Amino acid sequence: MTQILMPKATAVWLIDNTGMTFKQISEFCSLHILEVEGIADGDVAAGIRGADPIANGQISREEIEKAEKDPNYAMKANSFDSDTLQLKKPSKKGPRYTPLSRRQDRPDAIAWIVRNHPDITDAQISKLIGTTKPTINAIRERTHWKISTINPTDPVSLGLCSQIDLDGLVKKSAEKRAKEIAKIEKETGQSLQPVEDEAPAPEAETPAKEHTLESLFKPSEG
Repeated sequence: MTQILMPKATAVWLIDNTGMTFKQISEFCSLHILEVEGIADGDVAAGIRGADPIANGQISREEIEKAEKDPNYAMKANSFDSDTLQLKKPSKKGPRYTPLSRRQDRPDAIAWIVRNHPDITDAQISKLIGTTKPTINAIRERTHWKISTINPTDPVSLGLCSQIDLDGLVKKSAEKRAKEIAKIEKETGQSLQPVEDEAPAPEAETPAKEHTLESLFKPSEG
């Protein structure tokens, strides 16, 4: 089996982000199962930041999903040369991997994004929180099977993405929208900016009749 880089840091990430058993993690990271249990309890590797084995190319997303579905499955690490791995840069980002324990929160996150940032496309949402376009469309159309229980929630607070990633996507969408508006305005010669309705001029008030002592005590005619 290929030796895992930073085994304890990798174990920290697997414990926090997957539904794998301690045995599976211990075998994959070449650690004693008691050591893995100690990491989970916070007694071992305290302060060590988790290392994502998918991002650094040590394991595929499919292998982790297989392990989550079958507690007896032994993951197979990717073969690599340590020097090549450190210099290798991903050619393109794939869909974001969402831990099994957090996947049930994705509809809430999708609903929040659709409601608060409607300019963000389905493809962008899919990459941001690791979901599918049919799921996003079902929530947009309110045909999702659990639509009655969906509670729109910030994906950052759910741990599905970072604040930096979300802010970057919102900014990108806003810039794209601004360019589209500017292009349409240039072609049509009309402004698409909302025009404030002019407030109607206040009606002239009838001046109040001035009351004097003389008028108050003047006897009525007739």
